[in-house]
Amino acid sequence: MGKLGKKARKFAKKNLQSVLRQRRKNKAFLSKKKSYSRNDGDDVEDQPGNTVELCSGRNDNDEDIVNASLDAVFRKDDTDVFGDISDSDGYLSEDSSCPKNEGSAMEDFLEEDGGEGELSLQNKEIRKELAIQKKKLELLQKKDPDFSKFLQSYKDTENSRGDVNKFSDEDESENENDVAEGHSKFLTSAEIYSWCQMVKEQNSNPALTCLLNAYRAACHYGAESSGHRIQNREAFCSIVVFVLSEVDNVFRSQLQLSAKSCKKETLNELKNSAKWKKLKPLVKSYLRSTLFLLNQVADSDILVFALSRLKASLMFFTFFPTLLHRLIKITVSLWATGGDVLSAASFLIVRDVAAIFSDYLETCLAKTFVAYMDHCRASESGTMRNTQFFSDSIVELCSLDVPKSSFKVQASISQLSKIVQSGMQTKKKEALKKICSWEFVNCIDLWVKFVTANLQEFDLQALLFRTIQLVNGVACIFTGPRYLPLRIKCIQWLNNLSTSSGIFVPVASYVLDVLEYKTVKDRNSEVSLGLSNTLKLPKSFVKSQAFQEECLLFVIEQLCVHFAQWSYHISFPELATIPLIRLRKFHDNTSNEGHRRLVKRFIDQVEHNVDFVQKRRDEVAFSPNDHQSVEQFLLLEKSGKDAPFTQFYRSTMEKAALRASCKKDKISMLKQKALKLEQDQLTGGLANERLSSDSANKVVDDGTSSLRRKQKRAVDSGTSSLRRKQKRARQV
Repeated sequence: MGKLGKKARKFAKKNLQSVLRQRRKNKAFLSKKKSYSRNDGDDVEDQPGNTVELCSGRNDNDEDIVNASLDAVFRKDDTDVFGDISDSDGYLSEDSSCPKNEGSAMEDFLEEDGGEGELSLQNKEIRKELAIQKKKLELLQKKDPDFSKFLQSYKDTENSRGDVNKFSDEDESENENDVAEGHSKFLTSAEIYSWCQMVKEQNSNPALTCLLNAYRAACHYGAESSGHRIQNREAFCSIVVFVLSEVDNVFRSQLQLSAKSCKKETLNELKNSAKWKKLKPLVKSYLRSTLFLLNQVADSDILVFALSRLKASLMFFTFFPTLLHRLIKITVSLWATGGDVLSAASFLIVRDVAAIFSDYLETCLAKTFVAYMDHCRASESGTMRNTQFFSDSIVELCSLDVPKSSFKVQASISQLSKIVQSGMQTKKKEALKKICSWEFVNCIDLWVKFVTANLQEFDLQALLFRTIQLVNGVACIFTGPRYLPLRIKCIQWLNNLSTSSGIFVPVASYVLDVLEYKTVKDRNSEVSLGLSNTLKLPKSFVKSQAFQEECLLFVIEQLCVHFAQWSYHISFPELATIPLIRLRKFHDNTSNEGHRRLVKRFIDQVEHNVDFVQKRRDEVAFSPNDHQSVEQFLLLEKSGKDAPFTQFYRSTMEKAALRASCKKDKISMLKQKALKLEQDQLTGGLANERLSSDSANKVVDDGTSSLRRKQKRAVDSGTSSLRRKQKRARQV
């Protein structure tokens, strides 16, 4: 028998049963060997078979770090503990003494509706199915005595548990599901007006119950078939407006609570009172209906009004934890997706919930951070309108309890640092792309704001140094000219951290490296681009003259910020030595006169301040080791802020702000011109079509008119020649 071919040998090596059997044995042996070495603590380097596995494990770990979501730390707390709870809470039982206006309008409505609703038919079908299942259970009990014993023991255990349940506030159906099935109520404007007057003047509980049932029907209007029908739009508006405006005050007056009474002692006393037990179903119905309304309405004005009234009733959510979770979920969603006013109103509720209910701070923080990251992830540019507001809101939430929030912030910064470390080591495209993204940049910006806002009042030194290391790592990875916007952000973060902490952070080297960019100058390319709206510049902008000017202005501005912080420090002459050397070198090498003037003026200002500090330093008698005297050096001059360099810094920042606003207006004008040009092109195409058709018609008209003229000339010439011939014939 000859040898097998190459393909046959390859197939046999992979698929023969003996080969597979031997492979399973080797796999079991290797797994035992790994577990033995792990338990006995053998050296990994002595096992050559494990080196490849460890390397692949490290690569997998790096991929997991890069692919992990930046909000994974907070998603652990962003879980719906109570799950999806049905919004159908039923109606309250109404008192027969409540006035009702039943007349022809009700009868006509019932006749048009067919007398029987869809809900009652569904209930009848459900009852039939339940009756069949009950009969089957009874037959099974008769046949199997063990099964009947099991049911009896189950009933005994259920009864022994009592009526107390963890989610008892969701199971209070004793007073909520007593609406007669198959009977729909028709709510007229007169009836609603009478209820409102009784609630206002007489503080009537039966009228309040009827009004809350009507409010529930209004909030669920269009979402489900209910037993209450509203006459017209005016009746609908009067129900919603009155309940949202007055019911909270009615509850407080009956419970004898002031508008600011939100202490734990007051709430504990209220929980055990008879008045609260009587009003609890009414309060719950009001809160649940309002939350359902927030999910159904799209008008921002109605949403803001409903949120403002819910904010006044926030203390009542203490007794309904499931409703409180639902409130947080809804308000965070409105905060992330609504307009300016709606987002602000939603955040006020989230902040008050986190402040009043301290146990829910982590839930509020987790949901807001996840929504913020989703927003940053969905956006492709830095021109997000609400990004600044979102980050400030999260910083305000974290500042409510800094020690508790700092643990989550530290975990998030550790995750960002691992991604940066993986990018520096592997240089993989996925890691670098993730670091140079708005999601990553906005996350760093958020934690920089948190550290700078709370560094003076709390001990956040560990977070400060880890954040500085993180920003330094990002700045070291992206050094090319196309990443100038990202480098600007890193330098601004470092300057902010240094200013808030009073710790020296060396940023001059990062700033002066921008002067070393070697780019090809293309004077014909005119590109206008906002550096704050992008993280990576296009190649066309790097080759433009505007890029050279932006680099120089950036260097002057950021060095001004850095030097202004330390302009009165005793070591300022040493701080400015190397930057002055590099600036003089740039001044000597550049050929642009405008650039030379800018650099020369800045050098003169820095040298003047160096001479000023050096002169005052020569007059003192303390040593550099006397830290107290060093801190008090030029303290009076610093408080006065009349030094020449301070004035130069102010003027430079004012010019930078003015230039940024002008550039923003210019970019908006260019966008408007581009839109107008597109519209003109569209309209121009239609106009050209009309013009071409008009010109074609004109050509046809011109051709026919010229043909008619030729025909007329031919006829005239023929008749004139004929007349001349006749005249000659007569003469002859």
